[in-house]
Amino acid sequence: MNTKVNIAGVVLDNPVTVGSGTFGSGAEYCDFVDLNKLGAVTTKGVANVPWPGNPTPRVAEVYGGMLNAIGLQNPGIDLFIKRDIPFLKQYDTKIIVNVCGKSTEDYIEVVERLADQPVDLLEINISCPNVKEGGIAFGQNPKAAADITREIKKHAKQPVIMKLSPNVTDIKEMARAVEDAGADAVSLINTLTGMKIDINRRTFALANKTGGMSGPAIHPIAVRMVYEVASVVKVPIIGMGGIVTAEDAIEMILAGATAVSVGTANFFNPRATEEIVAGIEDYMRRNSIEDINELVGAVR
Repeated sequence: MNTKVNIAGVVLDNPVTVGSGTFGSGAEYCDFVDLNKLGAVTTKGVANVPWPGNPTPRVAEVYGGMLNAIGLQNPGIDLFIKRDIPFLKQYDTKIIVNVCGKSTEDYIEVVERLADQPVDLLEINISCPNVKEGGIAFGQNPKAAADITREIKKHAKQPVIMKLSPNVTDIKEMARAVEDAGADAVSLINTLTGMKIDINRRTFALANKTGGMSGPAIHPIAVRMVYEVASVVKVPIIGMGGIVTAEDAIEMILAGATAVSVGTANFFNPRATEEIVAGIEDYMRRNSIEDINELVGAVR
C-alpha cells in the first residue's frame, strides 16, 4: 500500500502535514506526536526580523472553531535557523517553512537566507498586507499575488507553495495567477475573516476586532474551494481548513488535494495528525486502495 505523495518533486511518506501557526516548529508537540509519522511539518511563519504580534486578547473560541489575531508573532529568521531547523532535522519528515513579510523585499530576504538550509519546501503566506500597495493583502489582488510569486521564484532554491486566502471573490483567479507566475504548488484555504463581540463587556473579544476563523465550521467552504482550484490548475494542492478526522482529510483529497494540512484540531486533540495518518491507511485497506494517488481528485 503506497501512501507517498509528490509535491513539486518532494516526496512525502504520507499526505499529512500541519497548519502553519498551529504546531510551532514541532517541539511543542513532540511529546504527543511521533513527528517521524507525519509526511511533513509546516513551521510557524518566519519573517526577516522578529515580530511581536498583535496585542492581547488574540484568540477567541466560537461555534465550530476559533478566531485568532496572533499577528504572525515569530522569533525571526536568525533564531529559526539556529534553533528550529536543527530540531526538525532530528526527524524523518519533510520540512515546509512558512514565510511571511510586509513587503516583497522582506519575503525575498527570508527566502535567500533559507536557500542553503536543509529545508524541503517554502510556503509563502500572502495574506500579509503589502505596505507599498496601501495595506492590501498580496493574496487579495491577482496581479500583486503574481508579482510576488514571480519575484520569490527568482530567488528561491526550494519549490514554492503559495498559500491562498479565501477572502476573495474568485479563488480560481488567484490560483491561476500564481501558477502562471511560476508557483510550484498552492495551499488553501487560509482563515476566513470573522468577528466576535462579548455582549457582557460590550466590546470585541479580540483586541484586533477581527480575526481569522478556523476550525470545523469552515471545512465545507475549504472543500469547495479546493475542488474549484483543482479544476483550473495543474500544480499540486495542499488542502486545509477544518480537518479534524481522517474522513475530513480523505474528503479533501477526493476534491483534488494531493496533501492535507491539519490546523485547529491540534489545539483540542494534540494527537490529531497521527490519528489522521492511521485513519487514512485504514480507509485504504478497507477499500482495497493500493495507492493514495488514486484518490486525488477522484470526485469530479
